[in-house]
Amino acid sequence: MPEALIIGFGKSGVAAARLLKQEGWEVELCDSSTSPTLLEQQQQLASEHITVKLGNTPEFTDSDISKLIIVSPGVPWDIPILAKARELGIETIGEMELAWRHLQDIPWVGITGTNGKTTTTALTAAIFQTAGLNAPACGNIGYAACEVALSTKKPDWIIGELSSYQIESSVTLAPRIGIWTTFTPDHLARHKTLENYYNIKAKLLHNSQIQIFNGDDVYLSKLGLNHWPNAYWTSVKGEKFLIGEKGFYIENGWVIEKITTTPQPIVEVSALRMVGEHNQQNLLMSVAAARLAGIDITAISQAVREFPGVPHRLEHICNWQGIDFINDSKATNYDAAEVGLASVQSPAILIAGGEAKAGDDTAWLAQIQAKAAAVLLIGNAAPAFAKRLEEVGYSNYQIVETMENALPMSAELAKKYQASVVLLSPACASFDQYPNFEMRGEDFRQLCQKYLVP
Repeated sequence: MPEALIIGFGKSGVAAARLLKQEGWEVELCDSSTSPTLLEQQQQLASEHITVKLGNTPEFTDSDISKLIIVSPGVPWDIPILAKARELGIETIGEMELAWRHLQDIPWVGITGTNGKTTTTALTAAIFQTAGLNAPACGNIGYAACEVALSTKKPDWIIGELSSYQIESSVTLAPRIGIWTTFTPDHLARHKTLENYYNIKAKLLHNSQIQIFNGDDVYLSKLGLNHWPNAYWTSVKGEKFLIGEKGFYIENGWVIEKITTTPQPIVEVSALRMVGEHNQQNLLMSVAAARLAGIDITAISQAVREFPGVPHRLEHICNWQGIDFINDSKATNYDAAEVGLASVQSPAILIAGGEAKAGDDTAWLAQIQAKAAAVLLIGNAAPAFAKRLEEVGYSNYQIVETMENALPMSAELAKKYQASVVLLSPACASFDQYPNFEMRGEDFRQLCQKYLVP
């Protein structure tokens, strides 16, 4: 077996393989799946003298052991081969940790949270870049972190979106600034308990020199100063709701900075084009990171005004006969989908379903009852969602199975009920019908163009 084994053939695995190869490691990359695309990539990497084994789960023998194992974010941390590797004393780390080891002399903003982290990461990167800094967004968004490490141009800052999977497999990752956006039950199939999930996220913030928290998050605000006494807290509700003496809040339509005794206005909230209170929370955390990194108010204001939003998160696709079609494919759990529905005008036609996740659907169902004129259900979760809707007394739903069926029907229903919005906000993972939520959102976009755009 080679000196370095990389498990998982996504962009993270490929970037990690190239980075190690560049350093003179003998590298083998393996993945249990196979497809024409992967076979094509396999040939490309073979030309770079990187061995790729597809449809393969590696096994150890006593005489045949790697010196280092790198795990891609999507690979569970507790699969048997990794447990055995750790038992044998083989160093086992995630791709993010490998990147950190190459980039730790550069300041990082590390952003985590159940929801909101992609928008916060994208907006933070946009502000830093508007200020003239080379500050790539990486991790769960943009580049794989190891791609940044491979770049010949040294960044000024790194803006990393970090999932619990990436934090779990990182040993020494310690950002200059850490942001925690929200915390609700998610990924429990992998992390088992809420406490374990919390502790993984908390590790990133404990390791961060400067900590920023969303003070409007129910769970995080309860912990408050008892758990995080030195943090900067934010609130969209005004100065009176600020936890502690320092932080960022919204008052009279402005983002206000309170670091010294004199509060200072930074940017008007209306400058941000994205709808919803949750996006105002994201705005506060991004502005906080920028100010604590020393970025001036002019650059922040310009970046916020020019920020277009994030693909697949309440993304406006088109307007057809006065009806807005909105792609919220990134809403892969109940909390995100509840926020999605709360952010649009009612009545709305909702398209939901996919690969269901564990979680509390109560608030989401209440939002459906309040805002949705009709619900179209797709994917594996459709029968279970139909049952839950019946249980709460909501009967105006149809199981339509696929996006292809849902889109034209949603347009008809929107006209019938005079709905102002058709919203794809699945409350589910995508893996039953799509490789990822991006492809699901892209399918929605293409079907809008096929059926609605002249």
